Amino acid sequence: MKIKIYGKDGCDACKQMRQKMEHGIEKWGWNGKVVLNYIDMSTVEGMAEGAFNDVFRVPTVIIEGNGAQIARYDGGVEDSRELKARLERILNDTAHQRIH
Repeated sequence: MKIKIYGKDGCDACKQMRQKMEHGIEKWGWNGKVVLNYIDMSTVEGMAEGAFNDVFRVPTVIIEGNGAQIARYDGGVEDSRELKARLERILNDTAHQRIH
């Protein structure tokens, strides 16, 4: 599973979301299961990728599995417990899809 966080320099919510994701992935033992990428929307490359993925607000989190977008969260910072539950469901669903 790949998680992309779209953010901007100077955005406190973007910084919090990135830190929360990094901490959660480590704390919940998902290193190796989840790849986290931060896309800086302050750069030309970041704006281009954001435009390609219809990102209009930061932070935006896009979760990809099996090469396709499977979940999205636009704006704000999600509660840690809700974030963990959401990611666990996605991880379980993607693992289940690989079996069949």
